Amino acid sequence: MTCPTCPVPVHTQFASPDLVGAIVEGGLDPAEDPRWADSGAASPAEYARWAGHLCGVTCLRMALGTGAPPLFALRDGALKYDAYTENADGVIKGLVYAPFARYASEVHGLDAVVHRHLSPAGILDLLDEGRTVMASVHYGIRHPDRPAPGRGGHLVLLTARTADGSGVHFHNPSGTSAATRTADLPVPVFERFFAARGVSMPLIPATPV
Repeated sequence: MTCPTCPVPVHTQFASPDLVGAIVEGGLDPAEDPRWADSGAASPAEYARWAGHLCGVTCLRMALGTGAPPLFALRDGALKYDAYTENADGVIKGLVYAPFARYASEVHGLDAVVHRHLSPAGILDLLDEGRTVMASVHYGIRHPDRPAPGRGGHLVLLTARTADGSGVHFHNPSGTSAATRTADLPVPVFERFFAARGVSMPLIPATPV
């Protein structure tokens, strides 16, 4: 599906958008997702092990538009660049920004830029330049009416200012409803969850259907 207010596909890091809430908040085993194969994973076990880590490449998939590869194909590419790593115990780490930016630039032709210190004003400037911003936020941003539990640890894709220019529009790979998968927030509310870092990329618009 495509966001009705911007030319960017809406993707979740789990194959069944209607099950995201049950997985991330209800304890459902991702291996029970009946659409796991749509992700490109080799098995339900691989899907269950990795999907929760793939918010970053889900953001990349959205930025690449409707012609983007499947989620796990992007995961495979990011692994080759060490944007994700696994230690001897099989612990997954990432997304690591610098190798991710090299991967997005060299493989997908995106001029990806790492921003290790990024202010809300800086985000608005990048959006005004026509870039998207993969921003580090706390996953609790799906409940903006609640106190922020922290900052960072999850990635969302900011695509535009809000219609009145004062807020941000973003896509959340772990959004549990349509309203949280594509959301508008005033900048001060967004800032409560924002870790002041991210990666900006140009947008390859979705092809109208």
